[in-house]
Amino acid sequence: MTATPPAPGTEPAPTTDVLAPEGTEPDVRSHETDAERKARFEREALLYVDQLYAAALRMARNPQDAEDLVQEAYMKAFSAFHQYKPGTNLKAWLYRILTNTYINVYRKRQREPYQANTDTVEDWQLAQAGAHDSKGLPSAENEALAHLPDSDIKEALQSIPEDFRMAVYYSDVEGFSYKEISEIMDTPIGTVMSRLHRGRKLLRDKLTDYAAERGIKTTTTGKAGARQTARA
Repeated sequence: MTATPPAPGTEPAPTTDVLAPEGTEPDVRSHETDAERKARFEREALLYVDQLYAAALRMARNPQDAEDLVQEAYMKAFSAFHQYKPGTNLKAWLYRILTNTYINVYRKRQREPYQANTDTVEDWQLAQAGAHDSKGLPSAENEALAHLPDSDIKEALQSIPEDFRMAVYYSDVEGFSYKEISEIMDTPIGTVMSRLHRGRKLLRDKLTDYAAERGIKTTTTGKAGARQTARA
């Protein structure tokens, strides 16, 4: 997927939901020409287009909305790029714009989920997200849950509530820190930690239920209640 910034002189006006990272001042390069800013944007920001599309697909859950979401987020990012301070976390800045765009626009008019395209995120990344305990460490059940089909892992991640799902996605798939997730989701760090804890637990409970249905031995209890399952 590609995202093309608007031509010089046609970009939309900056919106109030696009902010420079906390504690930073508008970019000192504000004197640069439109052409120079466009070239810098293409050189630095478009490197993340595939990663943002993967995140957008997890939010919108259908390819067309995901593409539109990324395109709109990049337009907003380009119009506010003079506010971005070089040397700070550009990836987190872009993800915050993407998240704000989704919350303010697409969540209000989201289409019915479309599940045909679920391969945007690598299978091993989703497996890694499902194989963490509440402390974020690889659990002893990793080997057992690794026997689950990739489709089960993806379905389990999609089934948990959005705020929890995105916290798990940003942490365990994208590798963002608590502070970065806090900035991206515009949420206190304590709330991020709580969502991540609960999201991982919900994900593991769902995977444990799937494992039980397939006769795979685990030691975690699923949502059906305290139990141990053994291979039939």
